[in-house]
Amino acid sequence: MARPFTAESGTGCNKGYKLIVLGVESSCDETAAAICSNNKILSTIVSSQIIHSNFGGVVPELASREHELLLNTIVNQALAEACIQKQDLDGIAVTRGPGLAGTLLAGVCFAKGLAQGLEKPIIGINHLEAHIFANFLANPELKFPFVCLLVSGGHTQLWLVKDMENYTLMGTSRDDAAGEAFDKGARILGLGYPGGPEIEKLGKNANPKAVDFPRAFLKDEKLEFSFSGLKTALLYFMDSRKDNNISLEDIAASYQQAIIDVLVEKLAQAVMKANVKTCVIAGGVAANKALRKAFESRLASIIVLYPDLSLCTDNAAMVAYLGELYLRKGVSSAMDFDIDPNLKLA
Repeated sequence: MARPFTAESGTGCNKGYKLIVLGVESSCDETAAAICSNNKILSTIVSSQIIHSNFGGVVPELASREHELLLNTIVNQALAEACIQKQDLDGIAVTRGPGLAGTLLAGVCFAKGLAQGLEKPIIGINHLEAHIFANFLANPELKFPFVCLLVSGGHTQLWLVKDMENYTLMGTSRDDAAGEAFDKGARILGLGYPGGPEIEKLGKNANPKAVDFPRAFLKDEKLEFSFSGLKTALLYFMDSRKDNNISLEDIAASYQQAIIDVLVEKLAQAVMKANVKTCVIAGGVAANKALRKAFESRLASIIVLYPDLSLCTDNAAMVAYLGELYLRKGVSSAMDFDIDPNLKLA
């Protein structure tokens, strides 16, 4: 359990904070650290590993090595920016899954070592849960219950969030996640990594109706997603592109639109089934501006909330924030907790 913390026990410019939590994130290719106190982010540092752009995707071994090299520096930067000393921390929160095994291990081992050295409590955080709760940082007025579309490189899921630790999975992808479809689509189009921003940039002013790509389960009542067929359709289309004069920009816009249409329609169905008035979008794909515009148009009668753009992709602010919520409740992890690359939310 977290020890009591009072204003008098603080030193220097951290005086007055009641609980100070360090968050550490290393689930994939972002090395991140953040400081949260009283539900406020005092600092957040994210270092994206550009080395993977040479390979069109994340190389796990390289990512793990980068985390080991950067974690100490990133954490010290976060502490310095927040004007906090290590000994003033009341707890440490670290992502324990889901993610890449090697990268998770790098972050958890670092956090455990720091917690042991400082004799502070530690808590392992579910990366998916942290993405959902990032919405509370941007929208403190957010109330339960709500539907969350969690859409990232590894997950495309619909959750009914009734309360903290009370989540019901309403729908998920049978195969590729939407973010994965963007990355693979960008590779087929000869674009860089990560694929979502590259496709969005290329197709920004193009015709999203130029190519009628498939939209799996669009009108099906089941809350399911599938993007592998779309990816294959793009591959075949590009192989036969010499037979038409459609521009690469129009192809990118059409491919993006196919993904957006499915996400928007399934979220609309989920909101209706759950009978709620609020929905939130979480995960890296939530940064897509065309997707946000489509949600606002299709769900005009529903409150649609998003995290700040900086909180959409992997970051430690959401980890530190969720960690503080749990530590404040007296919940912490045993020092021998494991990583779980396939950790589920419910």
